[in-house]
Amino acid sequence: MTSYFDFSPAAITALAQADVARALQEDVGAGDLTAGLIDPTRRARARVLAREAAVMCGAPWAQAALQQLDPQVKITWHVQEGQRCAPDQVVLEMEGSARALLTAERTALNFLQLLSAVASKTATYCEAVQSVPGNRAQIVDTRKTLPGLRLAQKYAVRTGGGTNHRIGLYDAVLIKENHIAAAGGVTAVLQRAAAIAPTAKFVEIEVETIAQLAEALGAGATMVLLDNMDLAQLREAVKLNAGRAILEVSGGVNMRTVRDIAATGVDRISIGALTKDVQATDFSMRFSSDPT
Repeated sequence: MTSYFDFSPAAITALAQADVARALQEDVGAGDLTAGLIDPTRRARARVLAREAAVMCGAPWAQAALQQLDPQVKITWHVQEGQRCAPDQVVLEMEGSARALLTAERTALNFLQLLSAVASKTATYCEAVQSVPGNRAQIVDTRKTLPGLRLAQKYAVRTGGGTNHRIGLYDAVLIKENHIAAAGGVTAVLQRAAAIAPTAKFVEIEVETIAQLAEALGAGATMVLLDNMDLAQLREAVKLNAGRAILEVSGGVNMRTVRDIAATGVDRISIGALTKDVQATDFSMRFSSDPT
């Protein structure tokens, strides 16, 4: 399913540069006082090590941080974007201005730690459902992202093998409980949605009961979010749907439940925790003891 952001290499490069510019302004401000203690002519070598297994993600952001502070920095990646790294593996080596490397260190690592964590968590969920016989479910993200870093995190989900939901409120329609209540019911709100459907990537409606699902299907729904249904209800929903609409599940999804949910035959499983509840991947930067 496409979005208004194309995630092409050129677009990702531009996104990374913009994200990094804001991050460096936040961190460096008028100047790095501590790095100012270093001889401005001094050059240094450094390497980044992974302290745990992970799916590598965030290289464009780390590279942008280094290059914005030293356009001539030499960068060598030993683990490519989307590949797995092992504990204590060197993922990146660099050579450049000692001041620039020191100033860029935290920003570069912050992006690597966050985005690799998102990609790794996504990959874990994708692998879990792939092991389910006959699985058809995609692992999907949500809008529960860090403010200002939504596109970066959604890129990381894609890197980990997941699928993006809508980017924001502007590119698709997701009708939730409060929308249904305010509009006067399932059928009424879907009729209103039909008027704006041509401008949206998709129109999806959230239902909480089998009766609501039946009404939504009768009103022509093509994408339905099954909210917090138990496994028996999900199996009943899949049977009732009979392939008419894309069925997505949300609520109560974790590593203990995701396989059973996938086994019901639903099409998509959306998980806010992919981007909301992540533990940063542990990377560290080490400088060479021998200056260049």
